[in-house]
Amino acid sequence: MTTAPAVPTTTRGPGLPATVTPSFLQHLTSRVSAAPNAARVTTTAPYTGVPLADFPVSTPEDVEAAFARARTAQKAWAATPIAERKKVLLRYHDLVLARQDQALDLMQAENGKTRRDAFLEIVDIGIVSRYYARNAAKYLAPKRRKGAFPVLTHTTELRHPKGVVTVVSPWNYPLSMAASDTIAALMAGNAVVQKPDTQTGLTALWSMDLMYEAGLPKDVWQMVIGRGSSIGGALMDNADYMMFTGSTATGRQIASDAGKRLIGASLELGGKNAMIVLDDADIEKAAEGAVNACFPSAGQLCVSIERLYVAESIRDEFVAAFVARTEKLRIGAAYDYSMDVGSLTSTSQLKTVTAHVEDAVAKGATVLAGGKARPDLGPLFHEPTVLTDVTPDMTVYDHETFGPVVSVYAYRDVDDAVTQANATAYGLNASVWSRNGARGRAVAARVHAGTVNVNEAFAAAWRSIDAPMGGMGDSGLGRRHGADGILKYTEPQTVAHQRVQGFYPPSGISPETWASLLTNALKVMKAAGFR
Repeated sequence: MTTAPAVPTTTRGPGLPATVTPSFLQHLTSRVSAAPNAARVTTTAPYTGVPLADFPVSTPEDVEAAFARARTAQKAWAATPIAERKKVLLRYHDLVLARQDQALDLMQAENGKTRRDAFLEIVDIGIVSRYYARNAAKYLAPKRRKGAFPVLTHTTELRHPKGVVTVVSPWNYPLSMAASDTIAALMAGNAVVQKPDTQTGLTALWSMDLMYEAGLPKDVWQMVIGRGSSIGGALMDNADYMMFTGSTATGRQIASDAGKRLIGASLELGGKNAMIVLDDADIEKAAEGAVNACFPSAGQLCVSIERLYVAESIRDEFVAAFVARTEKLRIGAAYDYSMDVGSLTSTSQLKTVTAHVEDAVAKGATVLAGGKARPDLGPLFHEPTVLTDVTPDMTVYDHETFGPVVSVYAYRDVDDAVTQANATAYGLNASVWSRNGARGRAVAARVHAGTVNVNEAFAAAWRSIDAPMGGMGDSGLGRRHGADGILKYTEPQTVAHQRVQGFYPPSGISPETWASLLTNALKVMKAAGFR
């Protein structure tokens, strides 16, 4: 496995890129909704462990104040024509692409991922902002619906914004998860109060800053910083809708709290995603695909693969090809495109990854590649790891690792492969590999997951922005992307105008006669093919 020096060479200060200046950091952290005398919290850079950013901490009272401002601003924003909202998003699209080096540096500094993985977040936000800018008018426009009676009933479906949406975004994809859901909520006419994970708050604030530069009116998008245990209650109590991406355990609590308040919630939660390699797969392509499926962002990706199921007839050949590619991955810290695998983001993630691997090995698993932390590269690096001989008594078997660790299993036939892949409470993403596209799609349709990719890891479904994306089972509720991704932030309203005659008998006609007339009318409508 190729490695690099722990400290990048293209830096200023203690291992930070040139764009991450003290004045730039101060500007971003000043955008947090918090009191001037707020307590402070400091984050550290995963590559080196040195202090990175000093954030003011929001209190429940700060959250209340943010919602009050947002609620006032939302009324004017909702009244803003969709064509004007569209212009804001398209300007934002251009700014994100133009300033991408700034965002890439921030994501790497805060998260520890490689520049290649960070760039995919730039691509994602470009696609999402363009998509909703150019499709929102279609989704939100008043729609004629079939009335109770032809001609006599004029029925229209309207879409109103929810109001103020709470977005709670995670640290693993700090730009994609901070901005993509917010983009749809804003385009639907809502205001947003967001709590990003503190570790990656700079990237979220950068995104908000650019949206304001693009023309978003004051107070429509606000950012608070703090622990969920401190400000989570205020975020829930004031929300008109809750968008959460994170752990299944927290998602369950949010769903319960949202249910008590009778507000909607969309939850993208954990995954223990499977990849099935069919016996007719192109082994070299499948092995390359497996590397791209398992190790992006050091495995800290909800849709990455942690379970590999390979047909017995090709298992040895596939494993050899996969392990060879894994061992060639370049692991290290660099603010350029030279590395394939970066750092984990937190000490807790490193502890989890290490514990899962050590537990598996102690109980008889075999390490085919990697298997250990790399403190020589930095405080939070861990080698991309391939395990086999994994059994149900091992933690890694059915618990989400959320790190660069994958277990390889064999299967007898397709039924066995599907059964093993579906033997999980999760259902977020999956991957199927076959030379025969129709066969691959047929197997994909049998997998219990919200998205399934054929001859790709996760990007094919994720980038198909016109289609819904989300999880089944313990992987969550609701969908992002497509029509679902914006309509969930709206309240549907039906306006029905009854003309000439209603449903009660007019003067001079008895109820019995009226009932007979309506009965005959219903029969005629059926015979005429009315729906």
